[in-house]
Amino acid sequence: MRTKFSTELMALTHELAHMARLTQEAAERASVALSGSDLTAAYEVFALEEQVQVKHAKCEDRSVILLALEAPVARDLRHVVTAMQIADDLLGIGTALSRVAEVVVRRYPKSVAPQPITAVLTEIADAAADLVASVVGVIAAQNPPRDQTLITRDDAMDRLRAQVVDKAADPGWAHGSAMAIDIAMLAHHYGHCADHSVRIGQLIRFFHSGIPLYAQMEA
Repeated sequence: MRTKFSTELMALTHELAHMARLTQEAAERASVALSGSDLTAAYEVFALEEQVQVKHAKCEDRSVILLALEAPVARDLRHVVTAMQIADDLLGIGTALSRVAEVVVRRYPKSVAPQPITAVLTEIADAAADLVASVVGVIAAQNPPRDQTLITRDDAMDRLRAQVVDKAADPGWAHGSAMAIDIAMLAHHYGHCADHSVRIGQLIRFFHSGIPLYAQMEA
């Protein structure tokens, strides 16, 4: 029974790692779609989100079966519960990236914003892709050092997000309210990507150390 449980737990970990890699690919394609008004890349984001949803369902089913039939305790229980929560956060990232791609498709063949703002949005997208790449790294690590399991929020990314929102809200904005709303929503979606990425780092630290998320935020 223990061998079967260990095998199922390993399979859950592999499903989660695959889901993370799909999310990373979606983040990279979303950046390409945004920077170049690339319709093909945008539709690739949609396809990748669908694959992330399928992986999420598999992770959820496997986790529920492990909890219901194996009744894990201590570290094993922490492993399963953490995996379920990480899968939810990865799904949240995939959903946010899909919303970014929707803006690109709606604006096509035009750019989502004037060139200077598109350039800043591309910086934000690249920073988000780097965060998601960090997520893949900490999920793939078998036993990472405690100080490397946290994914720190990029302050520069937050400043860039505030910058584009302020420009779109400026009284002298001459590109219409619809574009201003799209820009604000793009910044909002990438903020969600950052939130989910940081939380995944905290969840993995919880798994390895037992330190709950609220204690990590207070530290």
